[in-house]
Amino acid sequence: MARSARSAGTAGRQGDAAKLNRGFGWIAVLGVILVVAGLIGLVYTAVATLTTMLLFGWLLLVGGLVGLLHAVQARQTSFFWLGVVVAALNIAAGVVVIKTPEAAAEALTMFAALLFLTGGVFRLVGSLVVRGPQFGWTLVQGAFGLLLGILVLATWPSSSQYVIGTFFSLSLLFDGLGLIATGYGGRRVVGMVAGR
Repeated sequence: MARSARSAGTAGRQGDAAKLNRGFGWIAVLGVILVVAGLIGLVYTAVATLTTMLLFGWLLLVGGLVGLLHAVQARQTSFFWLGVVVAALNIAAGVVVIKTPEAAAEALTMFAALLFLTGGVFRLVGSLVVRGPQFGWTLVQGAFGLLLGILVLATWPSSSQYVIGTFFSLSLLFDGLGLIATGYGGRRVVGMVAGR
């Protein structure tokens, strides 16, 4: 009786370990897909930029429609008109981005360059004024942000063809590498625990 209960418990643990292994395996597979997509995007940055802008436009459009439905459902509350206005702005922005993805990419690239410039200046000035324990890193980050903003602005609007696609592809690449590490590490931990 005790043996059968023990063997049932062991079989149950092995089944759970197998499920966890499969789950971590799927996480690693998703990571590989993201890494491949990121590498392809880095090779074809113009296509990645256009794809990113169209995806962004559709997300705005769908988000606006969902927001409009929520606003209609909450029409008795005091936030009804605010919800309608926000939803309408999202829908309008989504339509504009989908209809003119190149112009939207130019605008977002300019915005990104200005963010890099201002962030770089603030980090540089902050590191020089405060001179804290992270002085060196903050100084390097500020200089890098400033340089990146200047480089993007110097070649704008032609830089809008590759900047957003490059950032999006790098994000996919690093997210994919993180998922691969999580999947591989998770499988190792499950194997170590199941082996006990």
